Amino acid sequence: MKNKLIRIGLFLLLATGIAFAIIYRDQFNAEILENWVKEAGAAGPVIYILIYAVGTLFFLPGSVLTLTGGALFGPVMGTFVNLTGATLGALGSFLVARYLAHEWVENKTGGRIKTLMDGVEAEGWRFVAFVRLVPLFPFNLLNYALGLTPIKLLHYVVATYVFMLPGAIAYTYLGYAGREAIGGGESLIQKGLLALSLLALIAFLPRLIGKMRQGPTIDIPELKNRLDANEILLLDVRTAEEFVGEQGHIEGALNIPVEELSKRIDELTDYIERSIAIVCRTDRRSARAALLLAEHGFHDVHVVRGGITKWIAAHLAVVH
Repeated sequence: MKNKLIRIGLFLLLATGIAFAIIYRDQFNAEILENWVKEAGAAGPVIYILIYAVGTLFFLPGSVLTLTGGALFGPVMGTFVNLTGATLGALGSFLVARYLAHEWVENKTGGRIKTLMDGVEAEGWRFVAFVRLVPLFPFNLLNYALGLTPIKLLHYVVATYVFMLPGAIAYTYLGYAGREAIGGGESLIQKGLLALSLLALIAFLPRLIGKMRQGPTIDIPELKNRLDANEILLLDVRTAEEFVGEQGHIEGALNIPVEELSKRIDELTDYIERSIAIVCRTDRRSARAALLLAEHGFHDVHVVRGGITKWIAAHLAVVH
């Protein structure tokens, strides 16, 4: 009974904090943060870390915090302050979620939470590293959601701190460069170009990581065996006209044209940790689709070598 009351109290405190954060969000800005830090004197960095941690718990906008940290403390100290505060906040959210709802979630999981559960079970800390580098989920929500998974606490903290570093460096430096521009500091062009370069690198990371996660090709005999054993989802990325056209399609294939894939990615959420084979007429469009799926966190994606053309050449059945 005592534990139940503690959980209810903790939930009410959290809900109240989030509600206040939403109501007064417009009053939360860089100027207020700067005044708080200046009033704290030498303890300013510590105070800022605590502000960042609490802000993360209560869903305050992390972009404002990170940019302000860069403006106040510079690119080096600012990165340390931002990263430490974000990690402490992520740890707090993780522990709150695990304490409040982990047992309940073990019995009732579905949707995107199940995606996280499956991802952590399959890859452990590597999955945490991936979702920190590639923003598949909103940061504050992700912290709570990961608390519902079976990931080990130490693995969660280390992966969070290490793999949030690239983003922390980029956005902290952007805040620093913006402050320098306003103050008329020296070498503004160089600093601005460096900030843009860092942001471009962060924007390219999902594509790079997606390519690294992209699975190998799969040949026709192996595809046939795995389809017969119901071990793989077959995704046909040709147009709807091609799907029922002259070549037909393989029985059981799901048709989502590659041009529509990014808009319909939610239709595949249940398969994010399941093996997927992608087929088109040959394999050129399949490679594009495989990269897109990998960028969105799909774990085991394969391109069918030779596509439907090679399937037909092997005298295997198709549906028209």
